[in-house]
Order: sequence, then C-alpha cells, then structure tokens
Amino acid sequence: MATTRDTVLAALHARLQPLAALTLRDEVLPERIPASGLIILRDGQPGEPEVTLSPLRYHYRHRAELEVVVQAGTGRASTFDTLIAAIGTALEADRTLGGLCDWVEPEAPASVDLPIEGAAALKAAVITVVLHYTTTGPLA
Repeated sequence: MATTRDTVLAALHARLQPLAALTLRDEVLPERIPASGLIILRDGQPGEPEVTLSPLRYHYRHRAELEVVVQAGTGRASTFDTLIAAIGTALEADRTLGGLCDWVEPEAPASVDLPIEGAAALKAAVITVVLHYTTTGPLA
C-alpha cells in the first residue's frame, strides 16, 4: 500500500505527464534533452508537520521540486517560457490533485544557465511546489 506522500507525488507526476516535455521522477539528467524540454520531479522534503490531536492528524507542507531543462538553439528562451507557463496552467487546473491534497502551490522559478562543454548551454530552473496534505501518521 502506498503512503499518502507517495500517492500525492505520483498524482503530481501524473498531472505533468500530458505536457509536451518529457517528465521523469527522481531520475538523473539524461544525456539528450528533448526539443520540447525536460521536467524532473524530485520528491523533496515533507518537513515538520503540524499535529492535531483529536483526531490525531499530521498536516504537511511538503516541498517537492521540479527541475525544468531546455536545450535548444534558436528559440530556447521561448521554449523555456512556454514550458514554465504550461506547468503553471497544469497545476492551476486542479489545485487538489483530484482531492488527494488540500492545496498545490508552485513558487516562482529560480532560473540558471548550465554550461555544457562542446554544446549549447542548458537553460534550467527549479520550481518548488508546496503540497499541503494530511496523514494519520508520519509514516502513513
């Protein structure tokens, strides 16, 4: 049986699958980046929960990360911006991931250019996605 944490992260991963970019979960950066871009979901940290005692519940603000990478010559910035906007639209379309969590809140992307020896630089960003959900225990 999957934990609430894993169920919510799997739902987030599934929510991003229809996007044009290749979407992976906890994978290493592949050697080739598709022209449409790449998204790698990192599970991140659930952090310290707030606890209510009656009934006993653990309320998490889990911080997952999306690594967004684009490598394209002409139009790289446009492809990158389109992909970031598509992620925002996908998350805004269902902020509860089908009722599995209370709220999904992406933060602004932290952009960076990654130089690659002998190739065009990768344009990348990390988007922290805060997942608010409740469990019956810290390992549930």
